[in-house]
Amino acid sequence: MTQQDWTQLLRSRIGDSIVTTQLLLDNEALQAASRIAGRMLAALRSGSKVFFFGNGGSATEAQHLSAELLGRFYRDRAALPAISLSDNTAAMTAIGNDYSYEETFARQLLGLGSPGDVAVGMSTSGNSPNVVRALQAGKGHGLVTVAMTGRRGGQAAEIAHEVFRAPSEDTPRIQEAHLLIGHTVCEIVENELFPAAD
Repeated sequence: MTQQDWTQLLRSRIGDSIVTTQLLLDNEALQAASRIAGRMLAALRSGSKVFFFGNGGSATEAQHLSAELLGRFYRDRAALPAISLSDNTAAMTAIGNDYSYEETFARQLLGLGSPGDVAVGMSTSGNSPNVVRALQAGKGHGLVTVAMTGRRGGQAAEIAHEVFRAPSEDTPRIQEAHLLIGHTVCEIVENELFPAAD
């Protein structure tokens, strides 16, 4: 590839991202994101926690979004209880080794979660076995379950209480949409729990 080819590829991918982002303005996507924000707010107001989990790039986004709540988004305020389940390497590898990789998130949710907590599973296909299993386990344990997926939704969409479907079937575009919506949900939560002084 030449530098001109690189420029064309950049232009193409940025254009794809813009199209996906535009599709997020669809009322169905906005309503789904609003419902998820409402579920998180209700949980945090009652003293419950939010768990995030996913594989690969989605694991990184789970870390990112939990950090936005634990730390700060736009303003200095109290820390909010948010946990990324992929952060505990010892737990992930022990559970994967002693049970199965499918149980890596489910077992953590069963040990750390309580009824009323929110479990946010991120899977671009909606079919990641350990994310699907965790949503099943969380729901059975009384947690509010949220799936963030691609357009198809997969098995995760059939299980979760709330589903956000990124309007794409291309993994990078789905992950970009998840981060944008996740950031905005964190902003809503922060604004509602810590309103700015007038």
